[in-house]
Amino acid sequence: MKQLLLVFVGGGMGSVFRYLISKYLNNPISGIPYGTFLVNILGSLFIGIILGLTIKNQALNQNQTLLFATGFCGGFTTFSAFAYENHLFLKSGDFMTFFLYTMASFIIGFSAVFLGMYLVKA
Repeated sequence: MKQLLLVFVGGGMGSVFRYLISKYLNNPISGIPYGTFLVNILGSLFIGIILGLTIKNQALNQNQTLLFATGFCGGFTTFSAFAYENHLFLKSGDFMTFFLYTMASFIIGFSAVFLGMYLVKA
């Protein structure tokens, strides 16, 4: 039960931060979801750091990993919003933005995970 509560609290905190960032950075005029992009990249970096710390020297215990990686990062990042925003790009015929946003999200997101893990090793 304690583990479920840790995931719940972490997820709630992550969701609140995601909402605030998206509220202020998503651009309704251009339609470019800068906030969603940023939270997905930051979440990738955070989970790389969190899991890197856990693997490197057991700096985080299982409960802390559940709170921060599963809970916070799970609530903070948002694949569903990413998928919906890409749907809107395709529906409007904005194939270039769709392609750039999708590729940048994947490439920079994966790179951020590796960077987070590398930063912990250094």
